Amino acid sequence: MSDLPSSISLREVGPRDGLQNEAPVPTEAKVELVNALSATGVRRIEAVSFVHPKAIPQMADATEVWAGIDRRDGVRYSALVPNLRGAQRALEAGFNEIEVVVSASETHNRKNVNRSTAESLDEISELIDVVHDAGSTVQVIVATAWGCPYEGDVPVERTVSVAHRAVRDGADGIGFGDTTGMATPGRVSRLVGEFRSAAPEMAVNLHFHNTRGTGLANVMAALQLGVDDFDASVGGLGGCPYAPGASGNVVTEDLVHMVEDMGVATGVDLEAMIEAAATAERIVGRSLPSQVLRAGPRTRTTPA
Repeated sequence: MSDLPSSISLREVGPRDGLQNEAPVPTEAKVELVNALSATGVRRIEAVSFVHPKAIPQMADATEVWAGIDRRDGVRYSALVPNLRGAQRALEAGFNEIEVVVSASETHNRKNVNRSTAESLDEISELIDVVHDAGSTVQVIVATAWGCPYEGDVPVERTVSVAHRAVRDGADGIGFGDTTGMATPGRVSRLVGEFRSAAPEMAVNLHFHNTRGTGLANVMAALQLGVDDFDASVGGLGGCPYAPGASGNVVTEDLVHMVEDMGVATGVDLEAMIEAAATAERIVGRSLPSQVLRAGPRTRTTPA
């Protein structure tokens, strides 16, 4: 498959996106999970989110988690924030990679951060300047990029318009989030194509959920377009507290298993990631939707 990228960059989002939708787990368990993931070869980990504890109590100990992990050379740790105050807290904690989220859907943005999309974009413009002045980078993630549980389909033009505003304001990268798994391969191709036409030089990250079983198919469609930057979540943890039905993200170990077999390098030790998924399953106390955790990799055999 020579038309695919030779390698991709994975950002592991289990400790943040994964755990925000679970019953709160102890700080030391979160630290254990981040440390396990840091040993898998994954080069980027979304470690925490600086949100108001009343909004998402699962992330109330972000500062303690960040202070407790063993930070590994070669691994980049990032924090997600909803607003300028969250970005200031992340910078104060020592993060130099910040992600801020805004929804293409007006209704979801109000549910998520209690303001309009336009109001969020205005604050993000200020946030970008503050983060850049601190010598750090900002990726703007456009949530509900393909659809919203409240509004239904979100027009491609709307999503691209929100993303392009962030580009004009100086974002270092753009992510598109499929918050409730409404994307399909054709829709992925259209959005990526439209955005590239509007901002051909801007780095693109894609964040898929497997809510309707299309997660890996969407990854494949994006790979065929040359996209080489994806989010994934260990064990398939994940979801959005403000999006009904938003079940887990694309599973990291399932994604690694698929693309490595196609000759696309990830840098991830699959067996180590499977062990990390088992750790995640133990921490949350329930069975996770990972297929490779259950069945093992294709190369694993059972003695006759």
